Amino acid sequence: MTVWQEVSNSLPSAQQTVRVALRLVAALIIGTLIGFQRELSHKPAGLRTHLLVALGTALLVIAAVNSGMKPSDVSRVIQGLITGIGFLGGGTILKLTQEHEIRGLTTAAGIWLTAAASIAAGLGEYAAAFIGVLFALAVLTAVGKLSGHRDDPSESESRDRHRL
Repeated sequence: MTVWQEVSNSLPSAQQTVRVALRLVAALIIGTLIGFQRELSHKPAGLRTHLLVALGTALLVIAAVNSGMKPSDVSRVIQGLITGIGFLGGGTILKLTQEHEIRGLTTAAGIWLTAAASIAAGLGEYAAAFIGVLFALAVLTAVGKLSGHRDDPSESESRDRHRL
């Protein structure tokens, strides 16, 4: 089989291409919305991180679905993504022993939620994905203000700081 045959056999139909593109664009919008909020809050995991998590997560789900995997196999891919994103989020959490504080929990949760919403987008569940993102933005903005957390990193209290 020549290279051209291999490439041409893997090209999707126009309808399939549009469906994939819409799901990836939805994931990029999800990453942009959450990442931009985190960027405005001066958090270390900002726009680029959330965009890459959203795009990568949706792409893996789309590839699994489009490859003809059985739903149970796609479920395992999603389980692996959730676990992997958990490790990524774990890397954003910092325990400061002297101060008896933990920082980065909200950042980790935001990355995890970005992945979850992008999984939904990758599956074509746009309404669930965007409703989840709207609720997340409400939590990150309104609830943070109500609970007295500040987004300015120079303030003594930060959104991601929790007493042990």
